[in-house]
Amino acid sequence: MRKLALASIQVYRYAISPLMASHCRFYPSCSCYAYEAIEHHGLLRGGWLSLRRLGRCHPWNAGGYDPVPPNTSSNSSSMAE
Repeated sequence: MRKLALASIQVYRYAISPLMASHCRFYPSCSCYAYEAIEHHGLLRGGWLSLRRLGRCHPWNAGGYDPVPPNTSSNSSSMAE
């Protein structure tokens, strides 16, 4: 399922997104954010983070830099050392 979601985002980014005007309020763009969130956090948590991000994408939000939060599992803390 994760690979299917990531492939769907890639299709959107390369086939559909170029046909639309660029109106992204955030950096990285919402599709990049969704791809990274699902890749790092898995389909459920990454999908939830992506939906929250899309919910913040509206004309009354200033936008700006909004990175994917780091993975807080015990494995990621040992990688940082």
